[in-house]
Amino acid sequence: MTSEKSSLESVRTAPIEEVDRRRHAVIVRLAGELDLHSVPDVRKTLLALTDEQPERFVIDLSKVEFIDSTALGSLVEAKRLVESRGSSLYLAAPGVNVRRTLGISGLDGHLRVVESVEQALDASHPEQ
Repeated sequence: MTSEKSSLESVRTAPIEEVDRRRHAVIVRLAGELDLHSVPDVRKTLLALTDEQPERFVIDLSKVEFIDSTALGSLVEAKRLVESRGSSLYLAAPGVNVRRTLGISGLDGHLRVVESVEQALDASHPEQ
């Protein structure tokens, strides 16, 4: 059982692929499955990066294959914190499965979802 668990964990993609800073923005590239097992790392990183108070906070979802309700809750929490500090949060390039989950949950109407990181960087600053 132990070797089975470790082999499953070894094939999982690390959820935080890269953190980039450009044009007054922090861009967090996530990958793989965002679920109960990976969310603690994602949440910790997102909350720590909000301390930088960028003008824009962009979460690149282009390489995320699956997202569960735990991860959605972390995105909502990050949005509240980012916006309380006068910044904007964007979800960029979600794939079909992630977009479907956002739609079913109704969060696509509450979170700014854009087609690409560049679109998030170019968007006019929305009213809070």
